[in-house]
Amino acid sequence: MPDTSKPGRHRAVPSTRVSRLTGFGRLASGVAGGMMAEGVRRLASGELPKLQDMILTPGNAMRLADRLSHLRGAAMKLGQMISLDAGDMLPPELATILGTLRDNANFMPPRQLQQMLNAEWGDDWRKNFAEFQVRPIAAASIGQVHKAVTHDGRTLAIKVQYPGVRESIDADVDNVATLLRISNMIPETLDFAPLLEAAKAQLHEEADYQREGQQMQLYANLLNDETGFIVPTLDTELTGDRVLAMSFEPGVAIESLETANQKLRDAVSERIIRLVTRELFEFGIMQTDPNFANFRYQAETDSIVLLDFGATRAISSEVQNSYRNILSAGLERDRAKVLEASLAAGFVNLAAVERHRSSVEDMTDIIINELGNEGLFDFGDRAFVSVLRDEGLQIAADREAWHLPPAETLFVQRKVSGTALLCARLKARVPVRAILLETLNK
Repeated sequence: MPDTSKPGRHRAVPSTRVSRLTGFGRLASGVAGGMMAEGVRRLASGELPKLQDMILTPGNAMRLADRLSHLRGAAMKLGQMISLDAGDMLPPELATILGTLRDNANFMPPRQLQQMLNAEWGDDWRKNFAEFQVRPIAAASIGQVHKAVTHDGRTLAIKVQYPGVRESIDADVDNVATLLRISNMIPETLDFAPLLEAAKAQLHEEADYQREGQQMQLYANLLNDETGFIVPTLDTELTGDRVLAMSFEPGVAIESLETANQKLRDAVSERIIRLVTRELFEFGIMQTDPNFANFRYQAETDSIVLLDFGATRAISSEVQNSYRNILSAGLERDRAKVLEASLAAGFVNLAAVERHRSSVEDMTDIIINELGNEGLFDFGDRAFVSVLRDEGLQIAADREAWHLPPAETLFVQRKVSGTALLCARLKARVPVRAILLETLNK
């Protein structure tokens, strides 16, 4: 969750169906107005405006970021996913604006917070604490976190869910989907209903704090004998449906290590990559939200603090085998096998391969060559990313070739891609090929 130690502001969360629908209405009208203004500007300069260019303007991205950060809940969560998952594929100015959704520090006004805690703990809840900080230390899409001290001296982090978030998930997802449809950003022929249903299911799980507490305890058990990681300790007495209480674990933002020495950046990145491979191939359980704010670094213990287990999900043997087949083929430098395994896994569809074989093969060769590096993979060297982006945009321009992989695969790939983005932010150098060979040969 973003740190709110910087100046922020109270902003009440729209908690009723009508207030949230009104918020989406304002967003739609704002985007439409922005499109009209951009269209006029382009015509005045002698350009023939394209619909996609009119939609993806910095002004519209700013409207989107501001409105979704106000709505919070599933709406803001989807905006965060777009900004993070698109990674290097978004134009830089749009990536920067949408990135504000990951760093937004708006939080509930004290009165709204009081109402939530009264509902969960009763009107006399303050008797449980020697100290409770009303200003949150972090705020994100589904809830905000407060620091508190119990009478027996334990320092806790208390995550409080925003009002109305759980009840609004389905409607929020449907409203975002409608905005995508009416903006013509999604082809009518693309069936993304299964993905929407999967997104709703996962967001409902993320809003279930009892479930998140159980997943936190599961990870604590899985990493019990592993040095270098810290999982907060759940406080079962104070945890409820909409309040999650855990031990407060100090640490700095993981991305702040970008100014640390190369050795530390490499070691931390390698540790995170190894954890992801264990999640996928050993645990069969993965925390699929790669938001940087879910990792903190504790210098005094040289440990990575793991936070936010709401997006934890089981990984099926089918998905494990799909990744195993693709990675094995890549490590063998066998392009044909990589394409065959990618088609079988649903990463690409036959139409994309048949209509854009040259681009697909070029992208595959780039990835194979990168995996073939016997030494350290330099995440700071992003030269190949622009080539991948250019080839990918050529395919994306052909809407007949658009395709959605299975939802479970997308959730896993989100974690994999987000981990790569974090390593790129840290400019880490990691023996990726050696790690994969070691993992796949176990």
